[in-house]
Amino acid sequence: MISTERVHFVGLDFDNSDVDAAAEEVLANATQPFKYVVTPNVHHIVKLQELGDDFKSKYCTAWRVYCDSRVLSRLARACGVKLSVITGSDLTAALVQRASALKLKVATIGPSQSDCAKLVARFPGLQLSSHTPPMGFINSEKEIEKCIDFVTKSDAGLIFLAVGMPQQEILARRLMEHGGVKGVGLCIGASIDFLTGKQVRAPLWVQQSGLEWLHRLLSQPGRLAGRYLAECPKIVPLVIKHVMTNGRR
Repeated sequence: MISTERVHFVGLDFDNSDVDAAAEEVLANATQPFKYVVTPNVHHIVKLQELGDDFKSKYCTAWRVYCDSRVLSRLARACGVKLSVITGSDLTAALVQRASALKLKVATIGPSQSDCAKLVARFPGLQLSSHTPPMGFINSEKEIEKCIDFVTKSDAGLIFLAVGMPQQEILARRLMEHGGVKGVGLCIGASIDFLTGKQVRAPLWVQQSGLEWLHRLLSQPGRLAGRYLAECPKIVPLVIKHVMTNGRR
């Protein structure tokens, strides 16, 4: 049985593990009643505070919560908290590779049919079904029901929810509450874009140095400047609050 250690930091409980163990655990639960995985980064933590307790509950009821950010991990370390890093992109890649080798049924919500075709071309063992909801779907009960119906009928063990925060977490919670769904849902943002080549990740040494955010900023400054330069620094008072409340271990 695979075990994980849960630690508390900046108002959220995280699971410590590694990519291989996390992937094995997800696959081991692929035929069980639906549960979901979230991978918060610095921006997500900041948004959790802004969106309030109702949305934060979507993270608190997640089956597994993995830290997606080396910056967040290093801030935790400075506070005496050991927080391992399992990025959504790395976990997605590990699971897609395993699913292809095992010829598992996989479902995606978000990516276009052309993107899914590229994914299958790269991983031909995938038994992939996909659904691309319209923009703003999360505000339509009819569209949410379509997503739930799609997942139910797909009979997939892995469900990749790639519609961005907060839509993917809201949908994951709805799938869990539905009661008639099985498998593991993974809130993965743009992770599939990296597998299809639609987006390019930073070189490994940049990732390991904790500067992947800077690589993304320089790649898409117009879209990401506000996020990384204005919103993400709001993590600082949250870290200070954590130390004042919990002390430094």
